[in-house]
Amino acid sequence: MDTIANSTVPTGSIEQWTDRKRYLWLIGLVVPSLAFIAYGAWATTGIGAFFWIGPVVILVIVPAIDLLVGLDRANPPDDVIEALENDKYYRWITYLFLPIQYVGFVGAFYLLAHGDPLALLGWPDQGDLTTFEKIGLAVSIGCIGGIGINTAHELGHKKESHERWLSKIALMQSFYGHFYIEHNRGHHVRVATPEDPASSRFGENFYQFWPRTVAGSVVSAWNIEKRRYARKQQHPFRIGNDVLNAWLMSSVLWAAMIAWLGVGILPYLVIQAVVGFSLLEVVNYMEHYGMLRQKVGVGARQRYERVDPSHSWNSNNIATNVLLYHLQRHSDHHANPTRRYQSLRDFEESPVLPTGYAGMIVLAAFPFAWRRVMDPRVLAHFDGDLTLANLSPRKRDRILAKYPAPVIDPVDVTVGAVSVSSPDAVDEVLAARCPGCGYVYDVTAGDEHEGFAAGTAWQDIPESWCCPDCGVREKVDFVALTDARTGPAA
Repeated sequence: MDTIANSTVPTGSIEQWTDRKRYLWLIGLVVPSLAFIAYGAWATTGIGAFFWIGPVVILVIVPAIDLLVGLDRANPPDDVIEALENDKYYRWITYLFLPIQYVGFVGAFYLLAHGDPLALLGWPDQGDLTTFEKIGLAVSIGCIGGIGINTAHELGHKKESHERWLSKIALMQSFYGHFYIEHNRGHHVRVATPEDPASSRFGENFYQFWPRTVAGSVVSAWNIEKRRYARKQQHPFRIGNDVLNAWLMSSVLWAAMIAWLGVGILPYLVIQAVVGFSLLEVVNYMEHYGMLRQKVGVGARQRYERVDPSHSWNSNNIATNVLLYHLQRHSDHHANPTRRYQSLRDFEESPVLPTGYAGMIVLAAFPFAWRRVMDPRVLAHFDGDLTLANLSPRKRDRILAKYPAPVIDPVDVTVGAVSVSSPDAVDEVLAARCPGCGYVYDVTAGDEHEGFAAGTAWQDIPESWCCPDCGVREKVDFVALTDARTGPAA
């Protein structure tokens, strides 16, 4: 595993460092428990407004805590990360999210369809829910599903197959299973470029970004799987397609709920799904607003520079960080996507949001306020030169007229080709390793899932192919091995 450029991670030792947030991570389980809290409050008081607990907690209470509690910039030292990653306590916290999420989901929709189940046991009957209360409950369940997508995000990046399946299960509720493939193999490859539907552009408000990213992510996911099956010389309409099997899982869940509780719950299923994936997309909107990776190299070797800490907006507000499993340490996540949440680190080079993600969601809802707060930050990040930013194409001329690039003295700049360690330089490549996450492509075994039959030579792997585990390193970055078990070739 090579180090990240410009890393600010301090050295340390296992004996000297402890995770001060170890038990705070359990707070993440409060979110799926909101359905039970709302029900208990309603059953006790009869006040239906408690069913709106989801947006109140996420958009009011958590932002307030972020402002009051402050920041946490503590980083785990390099030499404790392996032990931290192997501590299964942290994994079980994410695993537990799912059963709580789905028990609450099923219970909430029973309540929507048939009223209070405890009334059958002789408890005081609070009566049927009003339409206002039903919408509030659906919105709150959608908020839980949206945070569930973040849990799916954490699990979906892992190499263990059972965690990847758990990721798909977490996505079923929101009918957004294509996120599993598009995020890992689409967004992480194209992040902070105009080609990425999940990277927002300077001058683009959230309401303009939403339809572009929702539609674009579906198209991107489908094309990724279509290309994978094309390499196998097969059509993509089969159960192994990670877009189709994810949608099938959601279809089965929704069909089972409708068959059990009646078609009347369908509008509320749709409401909670839209709320859930919209919560995801507003987070996508703020994570890379205006960020742009520059192109390096010349001619056919030209490509976007590798992702570094400067391409993601970060935040160290502790409340949202423990709620979202360190999602706000987004720079380290993009550099090391398979790294577990408890090991993610902060970088001084990363642009910083004025508050946590929860508060920024509120800001994104008001485009004028968003521009007033964020546009000067993007301008400062690029030292006043917005030609280096990812600009909204239809607003580009107006933006550059308003913020002209600073005049600098001409200098003699020589642009060279990208310096890479390419396995193609070796006479015969038996295996090649991703220097980021350690994935190994073995010529003898091939990779059937990627569409490469056993024996597919390294030179026959497309130049556009990237690591299937981390999505960060491209073929040109891979290091040649003498075989899959030994070190780099001489």
